Formats: sequence, C-alpha cells, structure tokens
Amino acid sequence: MKKMKTVLLCISVVILVFASVMGTLAYLTDTDEVVNTFTVGNVDITLDEADVDENGVVVGTDRVKANEYHLIPGGTYVKDPTVTVKKGSEASYVRMLVTVSDIADLKAVFGNGFLPENYVEGWDSNVWKCVKITDNGNDTATYEFRYKSALDKVSDDKALEPLFTKIKVPGEINGEQLAKIKEMKISVVGNAIQKAGFDNEDAAWTAFDLQMQ
Repeated sequence: MKKMKTVLLCISVVILVFASVMGTLAYLTDTDEVVNTFTVGNVDITLDEADVDENGVVVGTDRVKANEYHLIPGGTYVKDPTVTVKKGSEASYVRMLVTVSDIADLKAVFGNGFLPENYVEGWDSNVWKCVKITDNGNDTATYEFRYKSALDKVSDDKALEPLFTKIKVPGEINGEQLAKIKEMKISVVGNAIQKAGFDNEDAAWTAFDLQMQ
C-alpha cells in the first residue's frame, strides 16, 4: 500500500465566538400614591478567546473574537472561549453553544460517537455541563454547555472559567482523513438570561429560545 503523507497537509479552520444576551424584566412596585414604578434589570456578557497564530500559539495579551488555525496530525492549539459577565448584571444563567459543521465527515473520521469534548483539553464537565446535542439537519450539530450554577448579581466584571483551553488533533489521523474536514468550522456562541421570573434554568432557556425564533 502506498504510505499516506500525513504531516504535509494543513487545514485552515476558522473558529468564531459570539455573545448574546436577554435580560430585561419589569419589576412592579405599588406606592401609597398609587403610582406604579418600573425598574428594568440588565444582563450583559462578552465572549472572547486568546489571540493566537495559525499554529495555536498565543501571540499577545489581547482577547479576540476569531482565530484561524492550520491543523496537522498530533497538533495541540490554544483556544479558550471565555464568558465575562459585566459589572451590574442581574442574577443570571449562562450557557455556550458549540456548533460544528461537516458533522457527517467528522463522524466518518472519528466514529459515530464523535463528541467535540473528546478532542479538547481543559473542559471540566462539573463546571460546563453538556446538556444537549442537537442535529440541525444541515450537516451541523450544536452542543449546549450550561454553566454549573446561576450567577448572583455582579458588582464587578466576572470572568467565568473557559469552556476549554485547547483543541487537539489525534496523531493517528492521516492526510486523507484531514482532507475530508478541511472546510470544517466551529462557532461558539455565549448566551445569558436573567434568573428572575423563572422557576429554573430549563424554563429560562426555553423562554430564551422562543424569543430568538
């Protein structure tokens, strides 16, 4: 058999991060003058990651919204999607959605049990719980990771633990397999929604998703 050349093939993979919030709720207070006073809560987050070069090596202290990687077999690349809950935000729930393209080819390469958390380092399932995997029907799948608990109102910016710290490519993957996923894209979206007004986080995220439709 012709021996496959594995180390000469590089893949450009653009991995993006986004952030979105839903955090308004009116609180009704009656006074003795029969005047209704409304105050509006606020939830604000940012989502970013370390600035790295194409080899996944950190190049500075800036935090960025996107990085592009050239992947080779056995490579490990810094990637640390991090949500920061901004000063003054109300008590809230936070999650990250990881959407992976070319899921059919990924399963062909890695097996039907492909899960992105098996190809990262630094993911703690007790901190970011993987609660759901959704087949989007367009050769993409979305993995939902929820933060371990609701957050209290913050008096200063609060950076949460990163979802993970590195991505890695198995050393046994060959050039032909890498070529199948050369157009793969991974997007990470951060969401936050206020805790007030919901019985639990399931109810909160159901309301969030309905509003986003």
